[in-house]
Amino acid sequence: MRHRLHAALLLPLAAGLALSSHAQAPKPAAASTSAPTPGNFVDITQASHVVFNGQASHTSKKYLIETMGSGVALFDYDNDGRLDIFFANGAPLADPTPKGTIPQKSGPESWNRLFHQKPDGTFEDVTQKAGLQGIGYDMGVAVGDYDNDGYEDLYVTGLGSNHLYHNNGDGTFTDVTAQSGTAGSGWSTSATWVDLDNDGLLDLVVLRYMKWDFDDIYCGEHREGHRAYCHPDTFAPISPLVYHNDGHGHFTEVAAKLGLDKPGKGLGIAIADFDRDGKIDIAIANDSMLEYLYRNKGDGTFEEVGLPAEMAVDGDGRTFAGMGIDFQDYNNDGLPDMVITDLANQKYALYKNNGDGSFSYDSYVSGIGGMTLLHSGWGIHFLDYDNDGRKDLLIVQGHDLDTISLDYPQLHYKEPMLLAYNTGHSFVDVSAQSGAVFQQAWVARGLATGDLDNDGRIDAVVSTNGGPAYVIRNETKTTNHWLTLLLIGHRSNRDAIGAVIKLTTPAGSQYETVTTGGSYLSASDKRAHFGLGSSKQADTIEIHWPSGTIQTLKNIPADQILTIDEPKTEPTTKP
Repeated sequence: MRHRLHAALLLPLAAGLALSSHAQAPKPAAASTSAPTPGNFVDITQASHVVFNGQASHTSKKYLIETMGSGVALFDYDNDGRLDIFFANGAPLADPTPKGTIPQKSGPESWNRLFHQKPDGTFEDVTQKAGLQGIGYDMGVAVGDYDNDGYEDLYVTGLGSNHLYHNNGDGTFTDVTAQSGTAGSGWSTSATWVDLDNDGLLDLVVLRYMKWDFDDIYCGEHREGHRAYCHPDTFAPISPLVYHNDGHGHFTEVAAKLGLDKPGKGLGIAIADFDRDGKIDIAIANDSMLEYLYRNKGDGTFEEVGLPAEMAVDGDGRTFAGMGIDFQDYNNDGLPDMVITDLANQKYALYKNNGDGSFSYDSYVSGIGGMTLLHSGWGIHFLDYDNDGRKDLLIVQGHDLDTISLDYPQLHYKEPMLLAYNTGHSFVDVSAQSGAVFQQAWVARGLATGDLDNDGRIDAVVSTNGGPAYVIRNETKTTNHWLTLLLIGHRSNRDAIGAVIKLTTPAGSQYETVTTGGSYLSASDKRAHFGLGSSKQADTIEIHWPSGTIQTLKNIPADQILTIDEPKTEPTTKP
């Protein structure tokens, strides 16, 4: 079901910021002591008519870019209420490729692809009609309505140049990179849309991986004489690009001005207000160096606080190969937590928010460390797959080295996905009981999540490195209820990115930060999804909009997709 709730029907408004660090601790949703609930996820790729093969162009020179894969986006580009799918794609590489080369797409096999979802749930390839074939070697995708016209726009990252595509609202997109000033340079990876200064316009943060070119650098051999890919330590870090939305379709690069220019090796980016001061913060997964957390100082600038916040390294004080990331509240205490994937023998990093500006490395006590020690993770998302009111984890996996098993027989290049069930006290690996799709081994990279069929269960789309994409439907049988909220900003940015939602039932409260970012190179459904367990309604829904408005709804029936408009009027009370 899809419903729309207009501002006229809302309860009185108050103005203010998100919960302050001095606020009374919220009541978390009740923890379960029952046995873990397995999922039931089904590979529907063939039935969905989605056909996509990522181009990685493996060469004898072992260029690092060959290992990285590309991203996927789930978004409703034509506002018909059904999610569509976009894939970024690479481009052919010569063997060898001359230094300074900017690879170009040579034909349909390396095009980016847009698939439109039809009313019957199948997809049709509308790439050419939409004008989204692409030009160069693309990697990541970010989704956001940067001009607040009601249509989602696309930013596609890659090697040498990025591209901003404006959604024209008629099924076509226009490449506005030149006039917008967002081309960038170098090797860009993940990007995310976020309103950094709360002026109602989405800005853009673009990660870059490293200072890199097609140099013929020999980094040794694996067993049996196989040439090795170079370690990221071989290359120098590079600063992100940050584009301030000036309005009228133009952006200005302001990374240094805002203090967001610390050189890194960025692969994953996510946003949340980690210190509950009402200002959005930015977390970055860096490869084989310190992880970054940028705290919003509230004066228009940011400071990097990863080390004092205790999320820059793992529990043993070591750096790791940070790749995918998510930044949501998994234990329902009102504080956004963080998870970062990495390579085998490093353990995925789960950071629990302590509420005092610091995090605890909880990979060991949560069970995440044990279940991921021998795995290599990329795209990752917190999602409540069984609608019990607790966020679980879905992770796509696969090593970056195609020869890894020659040196480490216990590790694998191709790996199945991982599904970790949240018991309320820890995470339990339920992959083996959650469908045959978890027995399929892939060189997975990108992961986007969203409710493809609007049935209240979160589905997923996965991209692989040099291989096919997969559409995964969640068919988990459950009597639990759910609510999905589509927020429409008016004083805030139209996508409401950065809004914090608190939903309360008799079991307790849950929290969600509205975003399309996170994971790895990918963009997920902007709609906020909540499992309600046995509750047939949400007693209260409290929305902290980026504008500062607080909006409260009461007694909202379960099992629907509800569109909520931000009130257009000024708040009656100033904070």
